Amino acid sequence: MSHRLTWQNAGQPEAQMREYLLLALERSGVCVMLQSASLEYLYLANLPDCWHFDSAKGAPSDASLFGADLARRLRLLKQEVLAAGEMRSLDAATCEDGLFHFRVEQVAGFGAEPHLLTTIVDLTEKTRREKVLRALLREVSHRSKNLLAIIQSLAAQTARRSTTLDQFLAKFRGRLFSLAQSQDLVTQSNWHGAQFKELVRHQVERYMPQNGAAVEVLGEDVLLDPNAALHVGLALHELTVNAVSYGTAVTSGPPVTVRCSRLREDGHEMLEIIWLESVTPGAAEDPSELRSDGQFGSTVLERVVPAAINGRAEYHLTPRLVSYRLVFPAEWGEVS
Repeated sequence: MSHRLTWQNAGQPEAQMREYLLLALERSGVCVMLQSASLEYLYLANLPDCWHFDSAKGAPSDASLFGADLARRLRLLKQEVLAAGEMRSLDAATCEDGLFHFRVEQVAGFGAEPHLLTTIVDLTEKTRREKVLRALLREVSHRSKNLLAIIQSLAAQTARRSTTLDQFLAKFRGRLFSLAQSQDLVTQSNWHGAQFKELVRHQVERYMPQNGAAVEVLGEDVLLDPNAALHVGLALHELTVNAVSYGTAVTSGPPVTVRCSRLREDGHEMLEIIWLESVTPGAAEDPSELRSDGQFGSTVLERVVPAAINGRAEYHLTPRLVSYRLVFPAEWGEVS
């Protein structure tokens, strides 16, 4: 057993030093018990609040302090200490989910008989913090694996629909940035999720910094859970990039309208997100040709995103209107 440095000025009065030590002991919160070899109590300080002692009923005992079961365990432990002369310890879960560490060791007595010194440390808060930390680490690991799975899927889908390396890199980097933005919102909320309107705003500000008013956000500001936030954010990214690259609404036409609503289908509450993008007639080529199936994220919009949140999607491209409708269970979000 290692011993930490202890030093005392020889000129200090012993009585005064004891007073200081007793004061420090009291404020430390560590319970200290001194007993004779026959388990008679000689000193007791800082007994935890969950245990009680009525001095009117006489001297304390392990049974009167801790109850029969814990007293039996302590008696066996103390007998081992007296027999072996070595320190022993045990942890006791008690006092409404409390956890206490008992440490018993043999010390020199005032005469020939050895004494037992027992210290009790409350580990309740430390244990709770460790449980929370372990839970958080498990959650981080789980979410990291989910995020890596999303990235792997995006890489595969993007590569499958790209004809050159430059095209792949341009599209893949944009999608990664979209995920990063959504992840930032989720992290800022302590992993509760992200608000729908914030998801829209972040995508619009990145690709339309000078014309954010071109996108009108209506309906409920739903708090989407982390998984839904990442995937809905990805869908919004694809729609925004397409609108900027091939639409006319963001420059000369009426605003894009994005709406989030609640509805009931077959007795189940659902969330509905609708993107309506008007195209000025004659101002550009037919968007159904520019954004045909297999290009510019239609696979992500129609398959990847709805599959990830147990929903379904409809993506329609006409000469005058681009529409996207995503419907998924309301359990993925809540109205804030």
